[in-house]
Amino acid sequence: MPAEPLIAVVDDDAGMRISLDGLIRSLGYRAAVFCAAEVFLESPEGRRAACVISDIEMPGGMDGITLAAKLLAASPDCPVILISAFVDERVCAAAERVGAFALIRKPFLGEALIDAIEEALAKKSE
Repeated sequence: MPAEPLIAVVDDDAGMRISLDGLIRSLGYRAAVFCAAEVFLESPEGRRAACVISDIEMPGGMDGITLAAKLLAASPDCPVILISAFVDERVCAAAERVGAFALIRKPFLGEALIDAIEEALAKKSE
């Protein structure tokens, strides 16, 4: 029996990581959480992710847009869902330019993220 997909969460906010970890696991998926984009990129778990959820604004290091660009250049079939409290036309254009699967504004309802995860995984398996 194949293992459930691994969903990676990259966010500098510990509370958000804990919350998303619980949400993902409640859906029956495996979760791996990372406090920074650089930590994610260096992790073997990061390379096994079926889907990545990343905050855009992460102070002191690589932002989510740059992470998405690097990840999608290396693994174009791994959907990236970006989340941010600061969504404007510039951010929307950047997310689209790098090929993010979805951009969700914080705060968001869990259903919005659940829908994005399930759509991303369904599209990946097509």
